[in-house]
Amino acid sequence: MKNKILIWLFILAASILAQTKIIHKITINGIINPIATEYILESIEKAEEAGAELLIIEMDTPGGLMVSMHDIVKGILGADVPVAVYVSPSGSRAGSAGVFITIAAHIAAMAPGTNIGSAHPVSMGGTQDTSKVMEEKIVNDAVAHIRSVAEKRERNADWAESAIRESANITEKEALKLNVVDYIVPTVDSLLIAVHGRKVEVLSGYRVLDTENARIESYEMNWRQRALDILSDPNILYILFLIGITGISLELYNPGSILPGVVGGICIILFLYSVQTIPINIAGLLLILFSAILFLLEIKIPSYGILTIGGVISLVLGSLMLVDSPLPFLQISWKVILGATITMTLFFIIAISFVIRAHRKKPSTGKEGLVGEEGVTIDDLNPTGQIEVHGEIWKAVSDRRIKKGQRVIVEEVHSQHLRLKVKTVK
Repeated sequence: MKNKILIWLFILAASILAQTKIIHKITINGIINPIATEYILESIEKAEEAGAELLIIEMDTPGGLMVSMHDIVKGILGADVPVAVYVSPSGSRAGSAGVFITIAAHIAAMAPGTNIGSAHPVSMGGTQDTSKVMEEKIVNDAVAHIRSVAEKRERNADWAESAIRESANITEKEALKLNVVDYIVPTVDSLLIAVHGRKVEVLSGYRVLDTENARIESYEMNWRQRALDILSDPNILYILFLIGITGISLELYNPGSILPGVVGGICIILFLYSVQTIPINIAGLLLILFSAILFLLEIKIPSYGILTIGGVISLVLGSLMLVDSPLPFLQISWKVILGATITMTLFFIIAISFVIRAHRKKPSTGKEGLVGEEGVTIDDLNPTGQIEVHGEIWKAVSDRRIKKGQRVIVEEVHSQHLRLKVKTVK
């Protein structure tokens, strides 16, 4: 009887659990880049496969790459699961690309003390046409895109256009009043209460949200996405590049050291990956490479500091020019540039001092290293015989007879006959 009761309780619990609505939640906190795109699109697929009632994207972003934004917007518009973008927590923002993503969502919400706007597109990349005509084309394309998305979601298309043309930026209260977002809520739980019973249109048709007593399942970026997201930081990209060229430079200067070359190669490959997410200026890249060449030349050709000064100037200018974007969140921190410049300069100055010291040091190996060394005669030198120097047996010759067991000093090395010319130690 007890077993039957337990079985029925298990079946009942499983039935209740199966009927519990699931809400998926992810967090975007940073730049909209290819990694964020992969994370969001992957989360949409997971939510669809799990039959989730809703996917919540909790977002705080200054903006990002237009290409990545376009892919995310397409993914949301083509999703078969309702997507809610929630600008949170307090103090967060949905800037630039974040405006497009928020407006594209089936449900748009903001936490108190947040803002949205400043979506004017900024051209990036040194090879792009930055003329007034091209800028106008880019702006018009962005306006057409955001208006079509806003109209589809029945949101304020006129304000959306002003966010692009005039970089308009508004608070959460103004956004609600202007029909830019649907709700102002302090927490995710309060958002679920607010959207319960709301009718939304997904790819397969209309759905009525049932979020009452729903279970929230949060999904974080996997380890690969987290690692690649870190590598997409402009400061990390810059440091990787400096480590890479330093390591390879040391390997070229001293072939066979292996470790600097391996570390440098790995850093350069990681740098090349990061370049896919951040626009790079070729002139800045070449200036940094040129600075490394100048530092190496200072080691080879003493220039009384002229090459080092040139290297420092090239490094600073190249660092300032490396990332080709006026967007603040895509700039390399001046503190990182200052620290890297000082570190790299000191490193090469120390390397130069070691080289100079090595050149001045008396040779300790080879035949030159034997001159001036002391040894002991193994047998009588009359005038030739054998001596022991540092545990090695050598043939030796002397201008006069020297008895066995006496201490001698090496005067010359006759490489032709492999003999050492010695004399007695006074």
